[in-house]
Amino acid sequence: MFHQKYQSYLDLIEDCLIHLPFTDNLICQSMNYSLVGGGKRVRPVLALACVEIVGERPENFVREAAALELIHTYSLIHDDLPAMDNDDFRRGKPSNHKAFGEAAAILAGDALLTFAFEMLSQSLEIGPEKQLRVIRETAQASGWQGMVGGQVLDTVGNGQKSGLKEIESIHRMKTGALLTASARLGAILGGGTEEEIQCLSKYASYLGLAFQIKDDILDIVGESQILGKPARSDEKLQKPTYPAILGLQGADDCLKRTIASAKDAIGYFGFKAEFLSELADYVGKRDH
Repeated sequence: MFHQKYQSYLDLIEDCLIHLPFTDNLICQSMNYSLVGGGKRVRPVLALACVEIVGERPENFVREAAALELIHTYSLIHDDLPAMDNDDFRRGKPSNHKAFGEAAAILAGDALLTFAFEMLSQSLEIGPEKQLRVIRETAQASGWQGMVGGQVLDTVGNGQKSGLKEIESIHRMKTGALLTASARLGAILGGGTEEEIQCLSKYASYLGLAFQIKDDILDIVGESQILGKPARSDEKLQKPTYPAILGLQGADDCLKRTIASAKDAIGYFGFKAEFLSELADYVGKRDH
């Protein structure tokens, strides 16, 4: 049932993404190249699941959920640049800057980010206060207080010794902030109570941490062909990771504890949280 439900959310998102009003010029080609290049769409799927768990129809907020994928895609394009992680492949094909050049890749990322907020600001029948709250929180999670700030810490930390507290802080910003914003976006748009919003926020914070721990593990044990990018890239960049500090077994134990904490956070919802509980397991078992 989990995979069927996931696919139903995924179909809504993919249909929205392929019908975005892009034209056939260089910048739109570059944007679309990375945007429709596959991916698990975890952020928009999480948003739609949170819309539904608080009692609203996910079909009513697909555009807003899809905007999160534009933000995530922009971050991946910039993350692959030579000035960042210098990755030549993403999702099994050449990175955006390898296909279109560095200038076009930078501008495509910028364009995806700005277009995401254009999508979030389009007319909604939920009242301006809720919509502005969603826009503000998504901006905070995407910028220096969240994803960008975490990327800065991750980049400047290469080659430096870091403890568990430091890398957890990095990952809560770099990966966790946008995942938390995704859950909050869904809960707010869906009309959730403050208690429901906070429960889902706590869950998503743990989910984001679990996602990054698993990424760190896969960078060591995963195969490049399955990952869609070179394995052991973190090791080459001397990035601080969970396996580097805890060892593989310690990192795996930490992953299991974090997933358990994510599940505990949504106990408030009872049986309605089944999909989100299985989503946490999915994050921990994925192979790419």
